Amino acid sequence: MRIDKFLKVSRIIKRRTVANDACDGEHVVVNGKRVKASYNVKEGDIVEIIFGAKTLKFKVRDVRDNVPKNEADTMYEIITE
Repeated sequence: MRIDKFLKVSRIIKRRTVANDACDGEHVVVNGKRVKASYNVKEGDIVEIIFGAKTLKFKVRDVRDNVPKNEADTMYEIITE
């Protein structure tokens, strides 16, 4: 699954276009490398998103196309906020 779609489905970022812009602006790092929106995310990847002065770092636990809102947080495990 593309990283921009994963960020939207997991509800880390509300809109896919915003997730796409974050990737284009080099604010998304996977396993230590800056990635584009087309990067295919896999289970076990360590993702870091830079929101201005804040950084969110999490590990991908599950990759699914459709997830109910109450189960979205099961797709990832937060490492640091």
